[in-house]
Formats: sequence, structure tokens, C-alpha cells
Amino acid sequence: MQKENRTKSYTAMKKILFIVGSLRKESFNRKLAAKAEQLLAGRAEVEYLDYSEVPPMNQDQEFPAPEAVKRVREQVAAADGLWIFSPEYNYSYPGHLKNLIDWLSRPLVAGDRQTPLAINGKKVALSGAGGAAATAKCREKLTELLTLPFIRADVMAEPQTGIRLNVEAWTEGRMVLTEAQEAALQQQADAFINYL
Repeated sequence: MQKENRTKSYTAMKKILFIVGSLRKESFNRKLAAKAEQLLAGRAEVEYLDYSEVPPMNQDQEFPAPEAVKRVREQVAAADGLWIFSPEYNYSYPGHLKNLIDWLSRPLVAGDRQTPLAINGKKVALSGAGGAAATAKCREKLTELLTLPFIRADVMAEPQTGIRLNVEAWTEGRMVLTEAQEAALQQQADAFINYL
């Protein structure tokens, strides 16, 4: 009976797909995602989306969709929510992250604008680690992009977590969160679990 209850508890867990906006292996946003994963332990199933092989959006290659595009669409569709951790590039989001979202916003069948897309209605949390602005512009523009009428993602407006990186991050590659930053990430993790 006890084993059966544990199984029920596990299957009831929400699945959150982490999307890291930096492709760098040692990126600060990947480290921030790892910290968020710890905060969700035992409460959600976390998976990371590898979209490094998704090609640039090209209508000449759109149908049939490339295998890497099919895979990310399936992973997005299977998730209860998406949590994006992204740096800010020139007061906006990285181009490769935009490219991923471009693919997710395209029809699955040529000319078919009726069939729902994997990203439609998907609940999304936004976080980012970066410079003095703590990725505020990136998160603002991601919200604008994700809530466009044909994408229609359900972005959790508040709370979001913006991390202004410590000096050691830039000089030694070592990200250290303050107590306040950890508390903000914890608050966002708790809120997103309830949002799903």
C-alpha cells in the first residue's frame, strides 16, 4: 500500500521543461537552472531541452520538419510548463532562443493554422542572470514575444527572478547568489508549481 501511494504521488508530479537561453556549457543561466532544479526536487519532474541542433528557421526546410525540430516540439508538448533561464543580449533575448520559438510558432502542416501548436497555452516562467539590469529587458521582450496571438503562451508575469551577477562571476566564472536572490528563486519555484 505504501509503495502504491508513492507511485501515485510520483505520477501526479508536474513535468517542467527547462530551456536555457545560453548554449555555453558553463553558462551562468545553466547554473541558475540547476539551482532552480534543486528547489523543485520532489515536487516536479525536471527535464532540460537540448535545442542546439535546431537549424535556423527556413521555410524551404519547413515541411517535413527537421528531426531536431520534431523532437523539441514533442518535448514542449509533453511538458506541463516551461521555465526559461536566459541571459540578455543587446537588451533582448539571444537569437538562438528566438529561433527556437520561431520554430515552435510555425504550423505543423503547411497552410494549417487551426491545429494547436505545442507552445499554445503552455505555462511559462521566466528567469535570467546577467549584468546590472538583471535581464529585465530580456524578460520583458520574451513576455511580449510569447504572448503574441499566434503563440499564446501563458506567461507567469510575477514573480520572475532577475539575477545581477556578482563580481566573482565575471572574474572567476563563479556565480554566487545572495540570500535575497536565493529567496526570490525559491518564491518563483513555489509560485510556478501552483501556477501549473
